[in-house]
Amino acid sequence: MNYNDDIEFNESNRISFDFKGVFFKILSYWPLIVLFVLLCLSVAYYINIRKQNIYRLESLISVENDQNPFFTSTTSISFNWGGVSNKVGSIITEIKTRTHNERVIDSLQFYKEYLRQGKYHLEDVYKQAPFEVNIDVNQPQVIGKPLQIKIIDDSTFKLVYDFQNSSSTAQIYSTKDKVQINTPVGLFSQVFKFGDKISLPFFNGVVNLKANSNYSINSDYFIRFLNFDSVVNKYKSTIKIETSSRDASSVLRLSLIGLNKSKIVDFLNATTDILKKTELERKNLYATNTIKFIDSSLSTVGVQLKNVTDEMDNFIKTNKIYDVETEINQYAEQLKSYDQEKLSEQSKLNYLNNLEDYLRTKTDYTKIAAPTTVGIDEVNILSGVRNIITLSTERRNLEYSTKEGSIIFNEIDRRIDAEKSVLLEAITITKRTINQQLNIVIGEISKLEAKLLSLPKDQQEYLKIQRKLDLSREAYEVYQAKRSEAAIIKAANVSDITVIDEAKDIGDGPVGPKTSLNYMMALLVGFFVPIFIIFLVYLLNNTIHNADEVTRMSKIPILGLIGKYKHDNNLVAFEKPKSAVAEAFRAVRSSLQFILKSNESGTRAKTIMITSSVSGEGKTYASINIASVYAMSGKKTILLGLDLRKPKIFGDFKIKNEEGVVNYLIGQSALEEIITNTHIENLDLITSGPIPPNPSELLMSDKLGELINILKDEYDMIILDTPPLGLVADALELVHYADASIFMVRLDYTKKGMLRLVDSKYKKGELKNISYLLNFYKYKSTHNYGYGYGYGYGYGYGSYGNAYHERDNRSIIQKLKNQFKPKYRRK
Repeated sequence: MNYNDDIEFNESNRISFDFKGVFFKILSYWPLIVLFVLLCLSVAYYINIRKQNIYRLESLISVENDQNPFFTSTTSISFNWGGVSNKVGSIITEIKTRTHNERVIDSLQFYKEYLRQGKYHLEDVYKQAPFEVNIDVNQPQVIGKPLQIKIIDDSTFKLVYDFQNSSSTAQIYSTKDKVQINTPVGLFSQVFKFGDKISLPFFNGVVNLKANSNYSINSDYFIRFLNFDSVVNKYKSTIKIETSSRDASSVLRLSLIGLNKSKIVDFLNATTDILKKTELERKNLYATNTIKFIDSSLSTVGVQLKNVTDEMDNFIKTNKIYDVETEINQYAEQLKSYDQEKLSEQSKLNYLNNLEDYLRTKTDYTKIAAPTTVGIDEVNILSGVRNIITLSTERRNLEYSTKEGSIIFNEIDRRIDAEKSVLLEAITITKRTINQQLNIVIGEISKLEAKLLSLPKDQQEYLKIQRKLDLSREAYEVYQAKRSEAAIIKAANVSDITVIDEAKDIGDGPVGPKTSLNYMMALLVGFFVPIFIIFLVYLLNNTIHNADEVTRMSKIPILGLIGKYKHDNNLVAFEKPKSAVAEAFRAVRSSLQFILKSNESGTRAKTIMITSSVSGEGKTYASINIASVYAMSGKKTILLGLDLRKPKIFGDFKIKNEEGVVNYLIGQSALEEIITNTHIENLDLITSGPIPPNPSELLMSDKLGELINILKDEYDMIILDTPPLGLVADALELVHYADASIFMVRLDYTKKGMLRLVDSKYKKGELKNISYLLNFYKYKSTHNYGYGYGYGYGYGYGSYGNAYHERDNRSIIQKLKNQFKPKYRRK
């Protein structure tokens, strides 16, 4: 089970967070944070000085459904509908379409880049280059390669490029096809004359020197051809269009950012010009379809008129009839009037039949002619045709920018189907009305024709031909009038898009790069990233960091703190008696007196057991120094090595581990044979001896109890150096021999889970009179926020005063050399 160091559970199962510990941990790494901030600021500076200036320019256009100046209440053809009801939305959509941007890029040839070598990179010098490159769009041009143009004099230049491969990608800009071309490997360098046609595998065109251009000899300029599709995508994604304000929703603001102001100006103005032309073409589409319809009808009627005229001329020549009686002329005029009405109704009926067939068989409804061309003025028919054309145009605009199958198309198709159903119903009703009127007219014609049956045959034939001639003339004149009217209206049409404020470079400064923002981001990143990393490491680290964590996790008191001290061996208290560590061990001795007095059990020796969770936490180090401070205080002390699996204490006293506790417990040696008198007065030592195969059984034997009882009669203090509690169960077998137990906690090393284990055994009664001794404490003023525990007290190193401690008189060089020596690991 892992225990994170920032979130812990106390006795009441509530979650607590060590804000103080996290804060001081972060504070201790302030040099790292400062270094990281400086590094990020350096990166930001490096980026800022190498970034090119970014500019932003705008233009304003208005979108209106302009009324044609020639369209009045007396105009018989009503097709000037300008645009769709959602024209502003259509314009916004069209500006972002690929087709529109392809036209703009093609017109400006923005797939050519004029470059000049700058301080850090190639700079775009559009319109400022002293030469102009006119390419052959039907021939391939290598893309992505900056071809160097070095001007030698007013008539010659050198074309240079170092090709790394034998083939490169080129593009034919007339078709936009990409091809692979062969290129010369290595440095290509050749002199050409300005104005001469150049035909190379990778470049085809003419380089012309501009008149009155300023340049320096051997100036380094470049021409680079770009992938047409990439350029289109770049401008398609960067151009912005939005309504200028809520109050002026028909006014649109176009904006574009880029590195070259002239390019931005040209693109915005070109996109407006092309948009105006496109919208005018779309606006005239309905008129164009109507004119085509009238021209087709005129052609048919013209042929009929010629045939009837020829027929009349032949009849007159043959029959010598030039006129008829007045009464008969009256009948003829009436027939003419009815025939014209019949022709008008039949034209309406034919139009409606064709429209109905078109609606049922076609899907593109933008090619419908105006109903008013044949005199249909029924409101439902006019509005139905208008709505269908509106929706069809809107759908076609969306095809440029919306994926087929989108829900938007489904909605528009649903609306088109609904309008078509309504229109087809209106057509059916109107056809019924026209048929009724047509039957009435035909009936009147039949009556008049019956009155003329009494005339001679030649006069009847004359009147018949005359009627056909009058009808043909009337139809031809009507269509001609309507055709002229449509042509005038079309010619007078203007685009619904008007430029309010064209793009222009008025000297505004760059909008980027935002150097201050980069520095701010650098500060934030430099400050918070290391803090986050420190916090994350702190969060994931499950070791004990300070005394506060111990007190939160366990009710076992802290006996004292042992500072980190570099020494050649573990005999610090004896060899460096004035050191802060020696004073700390004397403080531990004083604290132990309170524990031992509270457990007074006679005049016999007191036994102190020292254990830890794992090896390396300073158990043996503490055992030796606690024994040393007791011996130095006049107490007859013996240090007993009971860590039979991994004995260590003999090395610091420069003795061998040939005989010890193991030999005594198995009966090989007597007690006198295993006791060693050390060079420290009042301190004796019993090593563990050779490593046995059954250490647990030996420590559980009665022989060990007899040994400790004997030692209690001969010594004042018995210090037991036991096996780690977290690795083996041997230490638990020795608890009942001890008057006080010390559990070593090495800061930033001991796992929190081990404190849980010790605390659990303490609560169960398996461990008694136990205290924590914190090892490897590093004194820092930011960490010294103090605590008080039971019998013990913390010891602040460094603030105690140099008068009581040994001074470090080593030189700086000696200290630096000491940093590279192998670090001594406490046992």
